[in-house]
Amino acid sequence: MLDQCVLALGFFDGVHLGHGALLRRTRELADELHLPAAALTFDTHPLELVSGQRVALLNTLLERADLMHDLYGIDEMRVLHFDRETMAQPWERFVRDTVRETFGAAHVVCGEDFRFGAGGMGTPALLQEECAGLGIGCDCVAQVCMDGAPVSSTRIRAMLEAGETAAAVRLLGHPHLLTGTVAQGKKIGRTLGIPTANLTPADGVLVPRFGVYAANAVFDGQTRRAVVNIGTRPTVGGENVTVEPWILDFDGDLYGHTLRLELLSFLRPEKKFSSLDELKAEILRNAEQVRNM
Repeated sequence: MLDQCVLALGFFDGVHLGHGALLRRTRELADELHLPAAALTFDTHPLELVSGQRVALLNTLLERADLMHDLYGIDEMRVLHFDRETMAQPWERFVRDTVRETFGAAHVVCGEDFRFGAGGMGTPALLQEECAGLGIGCDCVAQVCMDGAPVSSTRIRAMLEAGETAAAVRLLGHPHLLTGTVAQGKKIGRTLGIPTANLTPADGVLVPRFGVYAANAVFDGQTRRAVVNIGTRPTVGGENVTVEPWILDFDGDLYGHTLRLELLSFLRPEKKFSSLDELKAEILRNAEQVRNM
């Protein structure tokens, strides 16, 4: 068994404001009980096994852990491998064997829409009842709503796919993150006087709507403004999906460095320009938009 903790239960994809209410309560209880604050998540989205459909995630496990720690003070993210055996586990056994015995929960916190165990039969009411019998505390946190609807990862995912980045950022409570290692590109931007880094999106993570974004670039302890193109670069005959930030007012070699992009707003859709000069002029205009934000 892992060390005892106050344990938040959920998937936490995106670590949005709805999750934030739950994680904030977890931190408060941990302080009261003098225990670490932890969050239990899964390494695979449950819907992938339940429905067989692939779910594009809002962030990687590492990004999820960093957001929980930096924004809500969660000490540790504990990861449960989600497979068919996990999916078929009776809800009572999930509470007794997984939550208490494996992950060391002395107190749990869940959302009012939390479902668990085989067939999703476990509910917050059943969780509270089972926890009481095991001598474990249990808090259930109400859903957070914005603009008349619950804040959810599904809602945010649809916004990002539609290019409604600023709206998604409101629901997230933080910029949308894309992280990767800077790799060699074709260096076409450098010939235009617009040197871009080249990132490959992490496998399984959502690629937002193709287009140009205002963003922050975070690397080596620095945070700088950036213009980011996400897409296939049709003007130069590109085919693969790439993420290419132009970090403004920066001149340096970032090959091999980890670069975290914080997407703030969507500037325009990706398009094919008639010439490289026309492309350059538009990117310079986008850069001025970002500088003036």
